[in-house]
Amino acid sequence: MTAAVAARGRTMSILTALYVTQYLGFGFITVGLASILRSGGTSLDTLALLNLIGLIWPVKFLWAPILDRYGPRRGGHYRSWLLVLQSGMVLALLALLAADPATGRIGPIVLICALFVFLSATQDIAADAIAVRMLADSVRGTGNGIQVSASYVGNILGGGVCVVVYDRFGWQAAVGLLAALTATGLLVVWRFREPERIARPAGARQAYGALLSVLGQPGCRRWALGVVPLLYMGAGAAYGLVSPALVDAGWSLQRIGFVTGIVTSVPAVVAGLVAGGLVDRIGRAGVLVVGGGSLAVATALLLPMLTGRAAGGFTKVALCCFMAAYTVANVALYTVNMDYSRPGTGGTDFTVLSSFGLVCSYLAAALGLTAAARVGYPAVAVAAIVLILAGVAVGVRHQHRYRPATGPEPFPEPTGSPGQRSDEHGVLAPAGEGHQVADVLPAQHPHAAQHPGVGIGDRQ
Repeated sequence: MTAAVAARGRTMSILTALYVTQYLGFGFITVGLASILRSGGTSLDTLALLNLIGLIWPVKFLWAPILDRYGPRRGGHYRSWLLVLQSGMVLALLALLAADPATGRIGPIVLICALFVFLSATQDIAADAIAVRMLADSVRGTGNGIQVSASYVGNILGGGVCVVVYDRFGWQAAVGLLAALTATGLLVVWRFREPERIARPAGARQAYGALLSVLGQPGCRRWALGVVPLLYMGAGAAYGLVSPALVDAGWSLQRIGFVTGIVTSVPAVVAGLVAGGLVDRIGRAGVLVVGGGSLAVATALLLPMLTGRAAGGFTKVALCCFMAAYTVANVALYTVNMDYSRPGTGGTDFTVLSSFGLVCSYLAAALGLTAAARVGYPAVAVAAIVLILAGVAVGVRHQHRYRPATGPEPFPEPTGSPGQRSDEHGVLAPAGEGHQVADVLPAQHPHAAQHPGVGIGDRQ
């Protein structure tokens, strides 16, 4: 038991390092760098390009199958990808050292930032695939809680701490710190020993086929096309109103960026970790009810701000409640997404499901603002509440009817550890201890035989 707990701790540490470091630069680019450039007189049109760079994330599913299909068998399939990608992230940040915004040349900065976001988005695919492989059903909530919380930690460090360092010590110090923190993830990957991979697509065609075949699993189509859009569109529509409403209320751009990017991230970090533990205790449906219900209430708390009464203290509390509730709901959504991610195509499956949620959120934010111009902010917020509650209702019904039962990929003989294989918790245990014959067979959905592309033979 002690060895299992220690191995589980190592897995969580690896995931924490990967997810935090991928968001460090992203938080700096979307929050911190925007403030730095704006303070130097950069136009809003140029700053908009930085936000457009973020659109790389929702379309990363286009190249996710490449990571699932191709990779060396020795040295770890996804570990090899992570070594390249993590190194590229560090090098991209080091390249920013020579692109000081004080020179007035913004073009190179935008290009380097776009490269970094592409590398971090691709690193996220590999990190998700590692999580799918190594997280057992009983600890998936904790793993996804870490994933969601890590994004906010990245915002705090990249979008907050590095900006403070820039203000006191300059560009070189801020970007150097960012590169050094990102490099810690490279050290973690270097020490990581990924178990041998036995399930991967036979070719590129099969790998890209996973983009659609993931929806063929029992209940997945109803989840992906029903629950996910309702919740993400409700949350996206509501949150899309925040910045315009605060501007209308007279808040400065710097104040808005600090509150929405830094202040609200602190309770979100705590909420994500708590929600992860709750998923492992009360289940996906229970956390979905808590998170979705709280999100609907928090959206209602935004109504005074949306009607022009954006008092500083209450507005900050309302925004913190909103982000905390959204984080709890997001952990539940991510956990079910991982339930539907198959070991052989984990990077693609999880990316497809999560990317669809991002697309829905972006679309809802745009549509919400368009609607707000005609019917006002409060009406859109009420519609968002209805969407959120509908998503919770459909989600709970889904979880009662369908319960994906895929587990971590079975590891036959992990590299560097002869005579060991994975136990039911996805950690290494001596061969022959606590295993039945079925434990070494690839995990299947309970109804996998009824759906082509999900069976054992299709994962070799």
